[in-house]
Amino acid sequence: MTLHLRWAAVTDQGHVRSNNEDCYYAGDHLLVVADGMGGMAAGDLASRLAIEAVSGLDVPIENDNQMDALHKALEAANVKIAEQVVAEPELQGMGTTLTAVIFSGTRAAMAHVGDSRAYLVREGRLNQLTKDDTYVQMLVDQGLIKPEEAAGHPRRSVVTRVLQGEPVSPAYVIVEPEPGDRWLLCSDGLTAVVSNETIEQEMLAATDPKSCAERLIDLALRGGGPDNITVIVADLTAAD
Repeated sequence: MTLHLRWAAVTDQGHVRSNNEDCYYAGDHLLVVADGMGGMAAGDLASRLAIEAVSGLDVPIENDNQMDALHKALEAANVKIAEQVVAEPELQGMGTTLTAVIFSGTRAAMAHVGDSRAYLVREGRLNQLTKDDTYVQMLVDQGLIKPEEAAGHPRRSVVTRVLQGEPVSPAYVIVEPEPGDRWLLCSDGLTAVVSNETIEQEMLAATDPKSCAERLIDLALRGGGPDNITVIVADLTAAD
């Protein structure tokens, strides 16, 4: 059975930031969220360069070639960022998270670096497919703090791995898709404010991707909107 995507994407500057450093891409075969960092316009630029490098994956790609395609695209994104820093040394330190998923119709392949997230709702349950590359997640993994303490930790925004023009090892995941799957890709402007429990409720309650994405953005804004917020919600349905 071949499946296809029905998606909606929404981004918002939030209530505190002076600009939006998030960038995204959504198409028939590809979903991507990038959350830039680096101050001033550098975060905007880093996330945009990454999206430009990866957006070429929105074409049919054979299952056996998905991982290689993702790896090469992320390497290209890193090279673009490095070249930009060489051309403009004042941009040193800029970088971006990146979470990208390729869909072939019979398989999904994901690459992840940073603290943007990917979730999958299947059989009434929200599954987080990514692990945050953050200082507090490292503390949780080492048993130094409890998971519930991470949200209030003073260094919760410190990211340990991003695309920054230097060698990096993204995480890769293969998912066998099923009809009825609902995917969520988002920046931490959502997850830093809205709990997984609330996200699960909204993902299960919404009838379509657009209303779901808009509702999640609204919840993040009601929670103070301290950061840029980007949400992509996509349903997998059987092709006619």
